Amino acid sequence: MIRDIILSTPYLIAIAGPSGSGKTTLASNLAASLPAACATIALDSYYLPLPDLSLDERALRNYDHPNALDWPLLHVQLETLLDGRAMDTPVYQFDQHTRASATRRIEPEPYLILEGILALHSPEIRRLADLKTFVVASPEACLTRRIERDIAERGRTLESVLEQFNTTVWPMALEFVLPTQPYADLTVSGEAPLEQSVEEVLRHAVRRFPRPRGGDQDL
Repeated sequence: MIRDIILSTPYLIAIAGPSGSGKTTLASNLAASLPAACATIALDSYYLPLPDLSLDERALRNYDHPNALDWPLLHVQLETLLDGRAMDTPVYQFDQHTRASATRRIEPEPYLILEGILALHSPEIRRLADLKTFVVASPEACLTRRIERDIAERGRTLESVLEQFNTTVWPMALEFVLPTQPYADLTVSGEAPLEQSVEEVLRHAVRRFPRPRGGDQDL
């Protein structure tokens, strides 16, 4: 009976934390460990496309600021999924700093994960989330992971990664990302063994009843 109630509507897990803290790795491993099907949505997919700017101009934008994201679209699409309807979500091209023409079909699975540095920034998104999680990690660990990822997956140079981290990534983390940690129901370490963090989130995700959406618990 409890299991039927828990999975009667999609259960949204929001995972936030600084860039390079381990959110994506946690989300993918958590999705594979949950007791029912799970769809994962990257907040990065909702960067504004900026079609009127050139590639060089788009490359200079601050993508770690909340204003870089299309919050209204994210809110509408999450509400649609939580209402049990599939959505075509954006696909972002990091090498072009804009959206692709193609979209990604997301089904309203029993579990939904939203992961991104600012996943807990918007009050509207927080009100939709059943479980709010924050991943903590040292600046040194975040930078090391970001260097590895951006060079291997996004075609960036070491110099550009270091400059971006020092001028926007970490300053924006201090201003906008870290202040959202108090909104989290659960904080896990991005430097602890991965299976330990997954287990911590699982203990919360499979035992809690979805609360009525719309009631914020902000501090």
